[in-house]
Amino acid sequence: MTTPTKTTTVTQPVPPSWKDLGKAASDILGKDYPIHGSTLEVKTRTPSGVTFRVFGLHDNKSQNITGDLEASWNNRKRGLAVTQAWSTANVLRNHIELENHLARGLKFELISTLVPEKQAKNALLAASYRAPGVHARNFIDVFKGPLMTADVVLGRDGFLVGAETAYDAKDKKLARYNLAAGFYAPEYAVALHALGNLSTYSASYYHRVNSDIEASARATYDSKAANNVNLEVGTKTYLDNAAFIKAKINNSGILALGYAQALRPGIKATFGLALDALKLTNGSTDASAHKIGAALTFEA
Repeated sequence: MTTPTKTTTVTQPVPPSWKDLGKAASDILGKDYPIHGSTLEVKTRTPSGVTFRVFGLHDNKSQNITGDLEASWNNRKRGLAVTQAWSTANVLRNHIELENHLARGLKFELISTLVPEKQAKNALLAASYRAPGVHARNFIDVFKGPLMTADVVLGRDGFLVGAETAYDAKDKKLARYNLAAGFYAPEYAVALHALGNLSTYSASYYHRVNSDIEASARATYDSKAANNVNLEVGTKTYLDNAAFIKAKINNSGILALGYAQALRPGIKATFGLALDALKLTNGSTDASAHKIGAALTFEA
């Protein structure tokens, strides 16, 4: 008697959203380099589930000090989240999220901003759907156009394809269209983007070399720019469980360094430095070519 073979169905994971395609490489090249100024961020959470966040920035270029005060409340059982923020520029922001109500994986959002002094306002209605093998999003910018944006990412066995398009209802024309493709594995990822109505192309690569070292590279070609080719390479090295160092350099000779240290649970300090290597080699003393900054985060 032949024993029937049991077929195992492998569930496809939910792919990343359009904005997160190539995120692993972008994080290595873009995060933890506080080179434009000094920031202070304080987060606290009350027993009732309300989170308060205060963020301040001292900009090295303008010497201006700006800040945000934000309060958010999240009820995960009901799939409801509300965030309100007020900045020193007198900008009021509201963000309401409603998830998993009409269908599992379906999320609705209302994002609005108001500048009372200028009587300027903006409202964005968003809907997203996440399921095995698909991640789709739709946005309607109510007061601009209205402008309707949609993007979708499909994934299977690590392969990803995505597209984004925006339609201006007032002018009745396609405002933009973009394409992307990629492959994701536990230890490496590759992403290809065709942006700006297929006028700008980029390719990024991320590799987790081992448990302590990560590396990434990104090449960009802009057919409309004078210097139409840009190349960046970067790495991240974990010194221990509480500290890491990052470094990156591009073909313009800009070298950036970042160092992050967890001083104690809930307290993190990050330092950044950017140097124009070309001006170092020719003996220039122009201090404006170099940037330095720091960030301090408290969370309780």
